[in-house]
Amino acid sequence: MTIEDDNYCFVCGKQDPAGLGLSFSSSGDKVIAEFNLQKKSQGFNDIVHGGMVAAILDEAMIQAVQTKDIHAVTSELTVRFKAPLMAGERLSVEAKVLKVKKNLIEASAAIRRPDSSVVAEGTAKLLASAR
Repeated sequence: MTIEDDNYCFVCGKQDPAGLGLSFSSSGDKVIAEFNLQKKSQGFNDIVHGGMVAAILDEAMIQAVQTKDIHAVTSELTVRFKAPLMAGERLSVEAKVLKVKKNLIEASAAIRRPDSSVVAEGTAKLLASAR
């Protein structure tokens, strides 16, 4: 499978008017993005939908893999919700690659509040693909 980026990724794409538009930066062996999800991302009243949380963790891990000059797709994603993520709350997501073995990559990510408390964390297995 060949992966192409047309900038319409829901989480990080700059061309998707309905997307989140997260911008990731590298810091050492990690990627980081700050974000603030609005009420349109909620499930229950003022609580961000868990699928949105999972999508952000997933994208962060994909971004971490790309810092290794590898393009990959997620084959397995595990998410642990630690606390509700509230609409309007300022947060950050941080991810890193844990292991690369042939075409299988393992990564981890966490969403944190400014006080460093963890809102959600995830791990993923990703498959490297051709560009």
